[in-house]
Amino acid sequence: MTTLHDTLEAHVGDGKAPGAVALVARGDRLEVEAVGAVDVEGSAPMARDSIFRIASITKPLIAAAAMVLVEDGRIALDDEVSRWLPELASPSVVRTPDAPVDDLVPAARPITLEDLLTFRAGYGFPADFSLPAVALLFSELMQGPPEPGEIPSPDDWMAALARIPLLHQPGEAFLYNTCSDILGVLLARVSGLPLQDFLAERIFQPLGMVDTGFWVPADKLARFTSSYQPDDDGIKLVDAPDGQWSSPPAFPSGAGGMVSTVDDWHAFGRMLLDDGGKVLTPESVRLMTTDHLTRAQRESGAIFLEGQGWGYGGSVDVDRTDPWNVPGRYGWVGGTGTTAHVTPSTGTVAIMMTQLAMTSPTPPAVMRAFWSYAGAR
Repeated sequence: MTTLHDTLEAHVGDGKAPGAVALVARGDRLEVEAVGAVDVEGSAPMARDSIFRIASITKPLIAAAAMVLVEDGRIALDDEVSRWLPELASPSVVRTPDAPVDDLVPAARPITLEDLLTFRAGYGFPADFSLPAVALLFSELMQGPPEPGEIPSPDDWMAALARIPLLHQPGEAFLYNTCSDILGVLLARVSGLPLQDFLAERIFQPLGMVDTGFWVPADKLARFTSSYQPDDDGIKLVDAPDGQWSSPPAFPSGAGGMVSTVDDWHAFGRMLLDDGGKVLTPESVRLMTTDHLTRAQRESGAIFLEGQGWGYGGSVDVDRTDPWNVPGRYGWVGGTGTTAHVTPSTGTVAIMMTQLAMTSPTPPAVMRAFWSYAGAR
């Protein structure tokens, strides 16, 4: 019988990820395995408390924080975000998705908080990254793999965003990624606190997420893994422990800038399975973990979603079109080599973290093998 250790070991070493840590919790049963090393040099073995760059599994955390503010009455789902983000007060939209960036029409309606949570605000990535309006997201906003040392301050970032037209009208289409970065700026402005401080106060501290944030302090760098990406010769180093995540970033990216551990994300996942625990109400959890897309929107976002729907900040399995889908499973994957999901029907939290970046939106074999092991089929 294949074990969790076997599942990870098959995808570690020899040009693959140097190491991996995984956690599978089913009710009161908890499995945790750490295999391999924190870097290709093997300077230290991987450990349960190793810290990883979690990339896009940051997104559900940001969505939960937004729902905290909704519950506080500080902002409503249908509120126009321009009250706090005046840079988005009068957005323009390219006449057609492939139109030049100066062929514009006014937005038909304002952008709302729910537009950002469901990734339907008009900003983000479609299937075709070469479209003129999308190219500006890369060239002007550094919308790509997380690079916290390269992004300007939130105010400067928003000023640049305001010069980029929407690709679709608000509410019209699912577009990946950018909305979570906008959400991060919005949360800080609504709460009146730096994003890290607000998250620590309302999400991390109540849940005991002691190693989650936008950088790794000096006293924890020994537990921080190196980050790699594939190249023609195997894998190459992208960031070392003393690199871009070793100091506070100018722009804390709500889309993918956090670091964490499997136990920290497990605490977050357990909160969702527990109907919000002490952090959220059951209704907020229901909204987060319910698909809000139309079939056409799911199909247009298929390069990312693979037949899944989208809740707030994460995907929602809506049927079994993919063999790994379990209706109701909520979570997401991270481009730096991470995956985290909760499955309410089975009471499962399944998290895996590696240091090897994905090469495309299609999840790699190690993630699919892990999902199979965790019963997410």
